[in-house]
Amino acid sequence: MSQANIPNITPSISITIGQTVPLLLTSIALEELALAHIMNAEAEKLQFVLGTLTPTSSTLTPPDVTISNLLLVSSSVRRTLQDVIKKEMLLQFKFENILDLIQVSPDYPVVGT
Repeated sequence: MSQANIPNITPSISITIGQTVPLLLTSIALEELALAHIMNAEAEKLQFVLGTLTPTSSTLTPPDVTISNLLLVSSSVRRTLQDVIKKEMLLQFKFENILDLIQVSPDYPVVGT
């Protein structure tokens, strides 16, 4: 097997800290939006199994509600929400790092000084 041939890519991107802060905040906002969609999908999953979700198509019908089904869905939702919480914690750390960056950046004067 031969060695991969990776070209030498040296991009010259020149942005200031002041330009990076809005980009970083936007990335957090987009990730938060994605997490909100995931949580909504999990809520709809529970509603579907319980039969309280208004069907958008007539081809899908909720399965028979049994304790076993409810426990399986509950476990799945719990695992997914645990992953969402982990991601939220990482986003909080990212946000705190951005706040620290703002405090030390000359492009962003500290409010109140």
